[in-house]
Amino acid sequence: MKNSEVLITGLGVISAAGRGLSVTLDSFKRVDRNAGPVSLFTTSLECPVFEVRQIPAGFIVEKSRTLSLALCALDEAMDSTSLGDLTGLRVGVSIGTTVASQLNDLEFYRSYRQSGNAPMEVVDRYIKGNIAEFIARKISARGPALTVVNACSSGTDAIGMAFSWLKTGLCDIAVAGGADELSLIPLCGFSSLGIVNQSLCSPFDRDRRGLNLGEGAGILILETEASAKLRGKSSDLCILGYGASADAYHLTAPRPDGAGLEASINKALAEAGIGPGEICFVNAHGTGTTDNDLVEGKVLGRMFGPDLKVLSTKGFTGHTLGAAGGLEAAFTAAGLSEGWIPSSPGFRNKDDDIPITPVKEETRIKGRYAVSTSLAFGGNNAALLLGRG
Repeated sequence: MKNSEVLITGLGVISAAGRGLSVTLDSFKRVDRNAGPVSLFTTSLECPVFEVRQIPAGFIVEKSRTLSLALCALDEAMDSTSLGDLTGLRVGVSIGTTVASQLNDLEFYRSYRQSGNAPMEVVDRYIKGNIAEFIARKISARGPALTVVNACSSGTDAIGMAFSWLKTGLCDIAVAGGADELSLIPLCGFSSLGIVNQSLCSPFDRDRRGLNLGEGAGILILETEASAKLRGKSSDLCILGYGASADAYHLTAPRPDGAGLEASINKALAEAGIGPGEICFVNAHGTGTTDNDLVEGKVLGRMFGPDLKVLSTKGFTGHTLGAAGGLEAAFTAAGLSEGWIPSSPGFRNKDDDIPITPVKEETRIKGRYAVSTSLAFGGNNAALLLGRG
C-alpha cells in the first residue's frame, strides 16, 4: 500500500437500509429500498423519505434524534475494533452534520414567533448537543473535537479533517463521520427548490426527477499504524487522500463545468500518489437531481473514462445530508473489503448527456483503490480516496 499510515479499524452505520454494516450489506444484496411516507413529523408534502424505523432504546438521547443515530453507529464502530479503555490514547472526534446544528429546534422558533418568548431549555439543549463534543464526553476522548457544518459535504469533510489530524500527529485515533436526522425544514427547503422526487429517486437516470431525503449516521474509527499495533489491531483498509474545493458558483447549483469537484478529486489522488487508472470504483454523490448528476457524471467520465464502475447508494438511504459522507465512506470501505458493490438502485436508462453508466446489478470489483465524492450547497466539493492492502 502506497500510504498506509491512517488505517480504518472500525466501521458503524445506521440508516433506512439497516442498523449495522452486515444487515445493511444484506439489504443492498436484496436491493431493498425501505422508503415510505414521513412519520416523524406532520407535513402536507407527500413524498417518500428514508426513515430509520427503530433506534434501540439504549441509544436514545432525549429530544436529539441526531445524537441518538450517532451513538448507535458509534457503538458498532467502537465494538468492531474493541475500542474500550482510551486511557493514554489521544483520541479526536470529528463529526459532520447539518440538521443538528440549527434545524431541530422548531419549538423554540414557533414559540418566539407567536409570543416573543421561548423556553431556554431548548437553547441549553442546543449548546450541550454539539455532536462532536457530546461524543467526546461520552467516550472520554481527550483530543480535538470538531463539528463540521458544511452542508451535504459535512461528513466527508469531517473525515478529511480527522485524516489530517492523524497524518500530522495531532492524535492517535479519530472518531470521524456524519450524522443527521430527518427534519421538516430541509424537506420544505428542497421542495421549494423543486428537487424532491414524488417517487423513489433514480440517480444518473435519464428520467430522474429529484432526490429523497433520508437520515442516519456513518462512523469510522481512524487510527495510525503505531496506535493499531500498540492495541494489537490490524486492518487492510485505510484513508489515502482527501481533497476539498469551493467553487462558489451558486448558492444551491453546482458549477456547470464541475471544476471544483475535479479539483477535489485531483487533490485526493495527488495526496495518495496514485493515478485515475488505478481507481476500481467510485461511490458518487448521485442525488438524483438534474443538475448534480449531470455535472458529477461529466466530471467522473472525464477523469476516469466511460467504463468506470460507479454507483450511488442514495437509492438505498436517501440523501442523508450531513451524514451522507460518513455513510458513503463506510460503504466504500465495505466495497473494497468485500470485493463487490451493489447495484445503483433506480438507474434504468442511460442519459446521453452523461458519459458514465452506473452498475445495474451487484458487481465484483478488482482493485485496491476507490473514491467517495460529495457535493454541497455553496459550491462545496469533497472527495476521499480509500485503499485496501
